[in-house]
Amino acid sequence: MPEPGLSPLQSTLPTAASHFGAHVLGRSRTAGAEAAPVAQPAVAGVLPGASGVLPGASGVLPGVAAPAVPTPAVAVPAGPAPAVPAPVVAVSAAAGTPGPGLERVLRGPSGLGTAGLSLVRAVEPPAAVAAEAPVEVLEIPGLYYHPVPEPDPVRVAEIGRRIKEWAVEEVELYPEEWEKQFDGFSVGRYMVACHPDAPTVDHLMIATRLMVAENAVDDYYCEDHGGSPIGLGGRLLLAHTALDPLHTTREYQPQWAESLRADAPRRAYRSAMEYFGRQATPSQADRFRHDMARLHLGYLAEGSWAQTDHTPEVWEYLVMRQFNNFRPCPTITDTVGGYELPADLHAQPAMQRVIALAGNACTIVNDLYSYTKELAAPGRHLNLPVVIADREDLSDQDGYLKAVEVHNDLMRDFEAEAAALAAACPVPGVQRFLRGVATWVDGNHYWHQTNTYRYSLPDFW
Repeated sequence: MPEPGLSPLQSTLPTAASHFGAHVLGRSRTAGAEAAPVAQPAVAGVLPGASGVLPGASGVLPGVAAPAVPTPAVAVPAGPAPAVPAPVVAVSAAAGTPGPGLERVLRGPSGLGTAGLSLVRAVEPPAAVAAEAPVEVLEIPGLYYHPVPEPDPVRVAEIGRRIKEWAVEEVELYPEEWEKQFDGFSVGRYMVACHPDAPTVDHLMIATRLMVAENAVDDYYCEDHGGSPIGLGGRLLLAHTALDPLHTTREYQPQWAESLRADAPRRAYRSAMEYFGRQATPSQADRFRHDMARLHLGYLAEGSWAQTDHTPEVWEYLVMRQFNNFRPCPTITDTVGGYELPADLHAQPAMQRVIALAGNACTIVNDLYSYTKELAAPGRHLNLPVVIADREDLSDQDGYLKAVEVHNDLMRDFEAEAAALAAACPVPGVQRFLRGVATWVDGNHYWHQTNTYRYSLPDFW
């Protein structure tokens, strides 16, 4: 799939990208640089545009030749340009004097690579549009994030219509009594916020089908709707063959093929993967299968701890969350964007570290916003605040506040590593992919922060 360059949906990116490399490299030489306060996250500064080359960069990653990037012969079709309302209001500290734990969090990330650096796309002043009701947000004081524009409501509505039709009529994913929960997930708003550069609604449906299918596997096999750690490995193995097909003898092939229709998660996986495969390159599809195997391994680790009533050490929990996390979602950002990051560049250790840090930060966001939801559910659910409080002998509040710190540190490291990679590898596809991953991180936070149907926050401030 050729690199088509930026679609019109990314026309709000700044044109001053040529200064980015020198700016970041100059900052990296400044010892003891302090980060800007995070109580009012900035929206300025993004990764360079896909067509620019960074000044001062010495070349591509060691051992990797920069691929030729021809001028595309065919423009990528684009949907209507979304209206861009004002950004979501940034978080602010609670009134009064914070305690030592909260004060430490409110200082935000600091250190090399964090001062003045933001990987969020720029936001231009909005055009005149009809007034809409403000989006309700959940505010976690001290949480480091970047606000994003409201997603295009036309695309949100169309994605919502298409995905519900697919889930109900094509794969029979859920019974009628679960309709309210499905609607409350707001998957259309989620995916449009995470993939604003998708050239068409059809491209957005790649991510949307896969997201819904992955969530169904988690619900049916692991958690909310009859999930159990008992027998989880066998269920996940059979479901994984809907993504990574079985190659066996003629005698047994039909029985396996029939098994893919046996339950809702397998039907959803098979249908979503077929749709993805029609628009992805073979290397993109293989990359996704690998990341889904990682996800299923993380499910198994969490399930085994539930069976043995084991509370892991904090570092062990973070290992599990690096596998049981959102990584498969940002790693397909190029497919959804209508281009391909070459496999050799995607496989580079520096790129793999950036993707892993992005997935880890996104997953800890989920731990923070779903904290009270999980406490209210039957049984004991492991999440980072719970594990920190248990293993480090802290109060529930201090455990939660330290989990905020962990998230902020992951975000700081993600942004610093992405900036270093952007400077070291001034290849247009790399720049665009890094920007896509950063946008996914920000869109993921936006969805959690604004999904008040699913989430609420503890009274710790």
